[in-house]
Amino acid sequence: MGALAAAAAAPAAAQFRVEITGIGGNQIPVAIASFRDEDKAPVSVSAVVRADLQRSGLFRLVDAPGSLDENARVNMAEWRSRGADALAVGSVLRLADGRFDVRFKLWDLVKGEELVGQSHAALPADLRLAAHRIADSIYQNLTGERGVFSTRIAYVTKAGNRFSLHVTDADGEGGQIALASPDPIISPAWSPNGKELAYVSFESQKAVVWVQDVATGQRRMLANFRGSNSAPAWSPDGRDLALTLSRDAVAQLYLMSREGGAPRRLTSSTAIDTEPVFTPDGRQIYFVSDRGGGPQVYRMPVGGGNVERVTFSGSYNISPSISPDGRVLAYITRQGSAFKVMVQELAGGNASAITDTSDDESPSFAPNGRLLVYASRAQGRDVLMTTTLDGRIKSRLLTSGADMREPAWGPFGR
Repeated sequence: MGALAAAAAAPAAAQFRVEITGIGGNQIPVAIASFRDEDKAPVSVSAVVRADLQRSGLFRLVDAPGSLDENARVNMAEWRSRGADALAVGSVLRLADGRFDVRFKLWDLVKGEELVGQSHAALPADLRLAAHRIADSIYQNLTGERGVFSTRIAYVTKAGNRFSLHVTDADGEGGQIALASPDPIISPAWSPNGKELAYVSFESQKAVVWVQDVATGQRRMLANFRGSNSAPAWSPDGRDLALTLSRDAVAQLYLMSREGGAPRRLTSSTAIDTEPVFTPDGRQIYFVSDRGGGPQVYRMPVGGGNVERVTFSGSYNISPSISPDGRVLAYITRQGSAFKVMVQELAGGNASAITDTSDDESPSFAPNGRLLVYASRAQGRDVLMTTTLDGRIKSRLLTSGADMREPAWGPFGR
């Protein structure tokens, strides 16, 4: 384990491709022309943009043969006849210092006007990020909401007897290995500013909570009390973490400062209380407890008080995740021998299954609340999936070799 600091800076080889299934309604028809001279760059910027927009479920790609740069004269009527409501064009020019000048322009073909034009220089290693930011700009200008393509996800892989904590782009490409270990790593959780990850490592032959700086790889032990230390969750202001500790026999919820110190006990029951998650306003904590017999999702005020049961559909419900607007709960339910992702409107809505797989785990919301990432199993492998909240558009991130699990979607602000 002495090489962990070096592992933090190690690049993770691009090993994913995206496989998209399902048909969504009310999609915006958009054409993304190939950018001029992008074939001379290490990354096809337009291809990344297309994949991002398609994965969101909100766009229908219109065929755009050939390439067009940002200075091209656009024949609005011709593109409208192809069925497009919007068109993106651009160029990728290598500069003398080795960077690339990435330019793009987005046209509203219905109104016949330019919506946005951008230009910035990117290092070769940052071309994918530049493409994700273009996709974010297109998404925001056409939907009015922030895109999440330039955000990041964290997840754990297992290859043989080696575990690795990865931090990658939201499409699973690029990124770095934040931690490599012969012992299990579980429960990664992003700090609200996206600069740190909390996680559980078993390198001490027991569950211990660590906090690690994503950029530098520096890490510190946060909770190593008697018994198990698990399930870290950051408060929205980043000052505290909720944890599950069994220091006093049965597993209960505790609150700790991000700097460490003495934990404050939040629950006092004879049942197992675990998997805490804060509401976006920081006032409540959702968690899993078997106090009613089987595991169900409950909520309680952070300062203590009445505990209220939230899930009633089925006898086994775990792994709660709250949408960024605080309106939707995602969790895992057991239906017979199958485990599926459920979504439930918290304002009295019914719960509904949104996956057709049977080994789902660890749902996590995108920071705009439009997508979920989760782990599942396909063809004998643990894989990562994203889905729209209605379950219509799913993307599978395929890997060659390692099992993937424990995904956590990072915040805005990269």
